[in-house]
Amino acid sequence: MDIGKGNMSALKSKIGLILYYSIGKRLPESYGFFHLGSRRFRMFCVKMIFDKVGKDINIEKNVFFGSGKDIVIGDYSGLGINAKVQGPLSVGSHVMMGPDVIIYTRNHKFDDTKVPMMFQGDGEPEKVRIGNDVWIGARVVILPGVTIGDGVIIGACSLVTKDVMPYSIVGGVPAKVIKSRKA
Repeated sequence: MDIGKGNMSALKSKIGLILYYSIGKRLPESYGFFHLGSRRFRMFCVKMIFDKVGKDINIEKNVFFGSGKDIVIGDYSGLGINAKVQGPLSVGSHVMMGPDVIIYTRNHKFDDTKVPMMFQGDGEPEKVRIGNDVWIGARVVILPGVTIGDGVIIGACSLVTKDVMPYSIVGGVPAKVIKSRKA
């Protein structure tokens, strides 16, 4: 029996998804002496699922990432407790993410006013890109197609609807530039 490389990859991803959603998602938070195993187990799972996983990443407790398709996460980055993300998503290196962050890459279609929106399906996914050395505060929502530059800080409870220039500090609903981290 010959199993092609694509089929093996799909099988590996399915095994990772089963392990993550049945066990890993429910394990304790990653920090603390007794919880190192939780972090390692979740990292083991997402290495089978995500397109690319950097060194020493951290997927916290109760993160939802759907099928994990088209998700890349860089070195020393993490997805915070209860985060809900979807691909296509690219997370750079050294990215900190607070709890309850939501990253959307799709929206419902709504063009045809003769058809209820719930029956129009989803539009095409729009990739979200997060640069390096970014701090995303608790309960931030990032909308489809947004690019967040390197060195950005996003204040808690912000709604990010537009691209954020590198080294900006933003906050609010919708998020606006508060100041630059560079002089």
